[in-house]
Amino acid sequence: MLRTLAALILLAVVTIGSGWLYFHPSFERSPRIVYGQRHGQDLTFEVVRPSKPNGLGVIFVVSGGWRSGVDSFKPWTIAPLLRRGYTIFPVCHVSQPEATVMETVDDVNRAVRFIRHRAHDYGVDPARLGVSGGSAGGHLSLMLATRGGPGPADAPDPVDRESSAVQAVAIFYPVTDLLNLGDSTENLHDGGAPKSFLKAFAQDPQDLPAWQITGRAMSPIFHVTSALPPTLIFHGDADTLVPLDQSQRFQARAKELGRRVELIIHPGGNHGWLTMMWDVRQFADWFDENLRK
Repeated sequence: MLRTLAALILLAVVTIGSGWLYFHPSFERSPRIVYGQRHGQDLTFEVVRPSKPNGLGVIFVVSGGWRSGVDSFKPWTIAPLLRRGYTIFPVCHVSQPEATVMETVDDVNRAVRFIRHRAHDYGVDPARLGVSGGSAGGHLSLMLATRGGPGPADAPDPVDRESSAVQAVAIFYPVTDLLNLGDSTENLHDGGAPKSFLKAFAQDPQDLPAWQITGRAMSPIFHVTSALPPTLIFHGDADTLVPLDQSQRFQARAKELGRRVELIIHPGGNHGWLTMMWDVRQFADWFDENLRK
């Protein structure tokens, strides 16, 4: 009995130790890099470079509820990507309501342009950039995937002339259609904006015609084109904040245009689940398949 107990304890120690080592890969983390300003605040990202970089980069949009913070990103959450050699760029923005979602979309586009402009300094290919995030970070990733593109050729700042397009997407439970919130707990069923985010969209709750314009502009589903990059979405079927329907309809719209959106449904998953860290391994597979070309 004692031998069995000792064996079980040893197995537990080895398992826990192996898990700890897996989620703590070797990497270098740069000081924060300023890519712009918004309302007097610096907009920043970092460069998280693995010990054996593969020459490819993934932008990680640090955002939840369209709130962001320089201390919110934890490298262990994307350990599988670092182990696979991807250089990660955690991008932060000014949180709502100080910055509107519309301003934040502009800012993450600026971040991609900045990273692409200096990609060779960071040791990544500017023509092969992936993007990742969850919830609001997933929404902002899809805004890049559907609306990102070349900047004005005559822009005074050369950074702004770069493209903000991304070449592959892997995300968790994104908002895709703000005009059709379905069974979301944020839906007042009055045709208006999500009830907790009126200030985030600078929305007058009585001005529904204005919301139709803003909501459509900020909904990735209305901007899917034949240029949509390969997209992987994980979504729980018990999510009450961002219902599964948001991703299902986005996938259906992409299919109409012959674009690839793979949707993996997590049974019983709400707006997040304990094993998400393991799902990031499939993100790494997805980027391997779609960026290593």
